[in-house]
Amino acid sequence: MDYIVDINTAANRPEKHRFMSAPSKWPLPENGIRFLTPTFMLNELARHPLTRECYPTAMGYYPQASEHRMERQRHDDNLLIYCVKGKASAEVGGWSGTVEEGDLLLIPQGLAHRYAADDQQPWSIYWVHYQGSATATFNHYLGLQGASRPVKRLGQSPQLVGRFRELLTVHRTGYSTRAFINASNLLRQMLTQIALDMRAAQGRNQRGFDLEAVQSYMLENLDRQLDLDTLAATAKLSKYHFSGKYKALTGYSPIKHFLNMKMEHACHLLDTSELSVKGVATALGYEDQLYFSRQFSKTVGVSPRAYRRSVRH
Repeated sequence: MDYIVDINTAANRPEKHRFMSAPSKWPLPENGIRFLTPTFMLNELARHPLTRECYPTAMGYYPQASEHRMERQRHDDNLLIYCVKGKASAEVGGWSGTVEEGDLLLIPQGLAHRYAADDQQPWSIYWVHYQGSATATFNHYLGLQGASRPVKRLGQSPQLVGRFRELLTVHRTGYSTRAFINASNLLRQMLTQIALDMRAAQGRNQRGFDLEAVQSYMLENLDRQLDLDTLAATAKLSKYHFSGKYKALTGYSPIKHFLNMKMEHACHLLDTSELSVKGVATALGYEDQLYFSRQFSKTVGVSPRAYRRSVRH
């Protein structure tokens, strides 16, 4: 994070990056990592069809980063910071606040910003800078648009720490092109997984609404026909309030999502059992086999029999 990348030329000619190091005043500890992608590799990643949409320009891990601070009036790439311990103050665009343990700080290209580790509880962070032709799309998918808050609550995630550590293995490959191609695609996967994890965290943090509990109830009752009133009662909400919250968190209405869960399980039964189509329908609470088949075809795109034939050839 302690550098500036000038990509004025890259905007017109992505194969050319201008890379200028701005050394940090904060000394890197023995067990910390700061790794910058070299210019020749940036040029290659910006051209390669497997990486040009999104690739890392720098990455690292700063444990107990006492006195760590940075200010940029010009920000030429995108930055993701995951705080695993401690806290820091930050200003991004017109927003200011605190970044705490379990928070993600997401700073898109072009926003002036500053941040500083807390004096008493300095943060420990994993971080990655990234560029590419599709990074605006990735940022939007992460919820960064307009005047959105740049700090997203995720909570403690050993899985995300593991993904960062896997990404950081690229710094010991002798600048292997194939390793950087792999790292770029690990980064893409990490960004989309973070979006999924943030949605799950948002569901857990909803006051008076436990999305995971509702979905567990749905999965435990795939053999029943659950209506909106029953699901809303499980969440102890009015059906209108429940339906709105559920769709905001998942992108689906509760009944549509329950139907999708049923059809997923129907596929599993068709794949792994000798049940007839009628038997599968009965196992999922459908008395009318034809109605089940229509719902299956509408959701999956083929009939239950055609699906079973396709997976057994």
